[in-house]
Amino acid sequence: MISFRRKDEIYHKEGGWFAANWHFSFDEYYDPQNMGFGTLRVFNDDRLVPGAVWPMHPHRDIEGLTYVVEGTFKHADSLGNGGVLPAGSVQRMTLGSGAYHSEQNGSQTEPIRFIQMWIMPRERGLPPSVEQKVFTREDRTNVLLPVITPDGSAGVSVHQDASVYVSRLEEGRSLEHEFKRGFGAYLFLIEGEAELNGERLAAGDAALIRDEERLALRAGQPAELIMVEVQV
Repeated sequence: MISFRRKDEIYHKEGGWFAANWHFSFDEYYDPQNMGFGTLRVFNDDRLVPGAVWPMHPHRDIEGLTYVVEGTFKHADSLGNGGVLPAGSVQRMTLGSGAYHSEQNGSQTEPIRFIQMWIMPRERGLPPSVEQKVFTREDRTNVLLPVITPDGSAGVSVHQDASVYVSRLEEGRSLEHEFKRGFGAYLFLIEGEAELNGERLAAGDAALIRDEERLALRAGQPAELIMVEVQV
């Protein structure tokens, strides 16, 4: 079963220095029927203006995952970690027993867009830590590239039986993916146009995929997408 969510159905927030689409209940947006998907609790499509800083704020007992769509992502946290990530990069911050972190636009002249996800970990109180990796445009072209996995064998690791995939499909190209029993996915079309199991997706649309053995994607025009696979 696939439930499609169109762009104009997803909660939009304008904050002046930031803009965001919150796919599940978050902050001021609360919908008891839309509290997440499996262990995926938050999926935010965020944009920051040049030089913007999301101030230090605390979290605990979540796996904070970031995928940099465009621009330069700058990270800081209370553990003393820092660094700058280009487009295509991923980061996992384990905020188990508690830590502060800050998301920043590392450029003073260009905007940034990034996807932020929260995965609920398999256990509470984990030691806070950060892991990140840079992937290129070529790495994800015409493949469904695993960038976050439970064992970290293909990217960075996450403390849950969950995986994140990204892809850049050229026009007319297709790909398929088979699900393990009991697993589904939240798929978001970042840019372009594609067909998912025969149904058209436009930029900004998403799909909740349950009880499907496989998915088939075909790009009607160049397309960028991200998919979070979880137990459902």
